[in-house]
Amino acid sequence: MELNKKYVIGLDFGTDSCRALIVDVCNGHEIATGVSFYPRWKAGLYCDARCNRYRQHPLDYMESMTEAVHMALSHLKTEEVASICGLCFDTTGSTPALTDRDGMPLALRPEFAEEPDAMFILWKDHTAVREAEQINTLIRERNLDYLLYEGGTYSSEWVWSKVLHVINTNPAVRDAAYSWAEHCDWMTGLVTGNTIPEKMFRSRCAAGHKAMWHESWGLPSFSVLLELNPSLRNILP
Repeated sequence: MELNKKYVIGLDFGTDSCRALIVDVCNGHEIATGVSFYPRWKAGLYCDARCNRYRQHPLDYMESMTEAVHMALSHLKTEEVASICGLCFDTTGSTPALTDRDGMPLALRPEFAEEPDAMFILWKDHTAVREAEQINTLIRERNLDYLLYEGGTYSSEWVWSKVLHVINTNPAVRDAAYSWAEHCDWMTGLVTGNTIPEKMFRSRCAAGHKAMWHESWGLPSFSVLLELNPSLRNILP
């Protein structure tokens, strides 16, 4: 192997599995792969198609990431492993989870280990249709610009709809929540040891498209969020 050889690992979190891909940064050649299926999702846990509820436990992401990476690394020689210089994530969103003060999804706490509302709310979850309608109505009535770059309509698949639905319907999770995190941001924070909500880096794509953030106005105003539900005052974005 060349001494200046450099590899990177890409991790793609799909709906049913985590895929790891090791690539040569110099020529783009695929070096090795690994795939791990989410065990709880595979067993059909925490989902109910009758009400369009699709949730995934953070342990599925953590365990499958570890297994997929180990599987890919098993194809490399020791010196090749030492040449890995980067790691990046790809996820499908909006897939947010409500978190505690440490930035950990509430489902990682014993009291919420089996609570779907404390898990990641998958991109295709449509339990928040009513909340999306509430958001769209308020924005149109106030003639706000938040949807200017999002096609003019806020979706039930996006973060504020989902967060609002949980705090509207689950008081226990609402009272325990300190913040929320998108899947892509949380995975990056997890592996870098930076999940504290006030310090964790947030994806511009996820924040902009899914949370109505824009550099000219930031996130939706505090007054707008409070009008949607006063409990949002206690949940940091």
